[in-house]
Amino acid sequence: MSPFALEIKDLHASIEGRPILKGIDLAVPRGEVHVIMGPNGSGKSTLAYTLMGHPRCAVTGGEVLLDGEDLLALKVHERARKGLFLAYQYPVEVPGVSMAHFLWNAYQSVQNGDGSPEPQKKDPKAVVAFRKRLNASLDSLNLGQEFSMRHLNVGASGGEKKRLEVAQMHALAPKVAIMDEIDSGLDIDSTRVVAENIAAMKAPGFSALIITHYPRILEYIKPDRVHVMAAGRVLCSRGMELARELEARGYDWILKEYNAS
Repeated sequence: MSPFALEIKDLHASIEGRPILKGIDLAVPRGEVHVIMGPNGSGKSTLAYTLMGHPRCAVTGGEVLLDGEDLLALKVHERARKGLFLAYQYPVEVPGVSMAHFLWNAYQSVQNGDGSPEPQKKDPKAVVAFRKRLNASLDSLNLGQEFSMRHLNVGASGGEKKRLEVAQMHALAPKVAIMDEIDSGLDIDSTRVVAENIAAMKAPGFSALIITHYPRILEYIKPDRVHVMAAGRVLCSRGMELARELEARGYDWILKEYNAS
């Protein structure tokens, strides 16, 4: 068994023929939380969408392994069933579908392995247990339990949508979670709540790759590794001290040091 939950090897990708990712090398060991920081236009969100299989992101080279398995050979729904989760920077609203119904069907698809929710075989005890876990997650995120019955993200504020993304992550229990600026638009209190909920998920069977511009959330999560990305590649990787140095000095110095300006 590979010691890495996620391995990215010399990954190249383009959008509409324009190269964005230019040789990404990054590995996240099992049970670790890693962070990607970098200036705007570095390709951070493109990396997240490429890993999840967004159709606009065309892989032109390289390899990605999820639990040792070729991730790029899988369709989007297959990647999700294998344990990959993407928390969006801008969560979309889904009118007509309640959060509880959406998550229950997604959870069943993951649990059954073949992707079929099999609604005719619902176990009442399993449904009750799932609902209790979802309500407990909403409580921990300072969200009312009524959110589970509301249409997914409809009418929610920007900060509420980000917290609902974490609630979904709790419910689906992915092996690897990619979070694209999960802290953007959050006030100080919401940032702390979101960070503490993410930190509480740290376990041997859970790994995460968090994209952020703000070191504040990292003080609560205490990541195992911080990567700096610019010009479509990872420039360097260090500990939490790197995030603090970037906050104090900005990016110019590191771009010059690695000739990525």
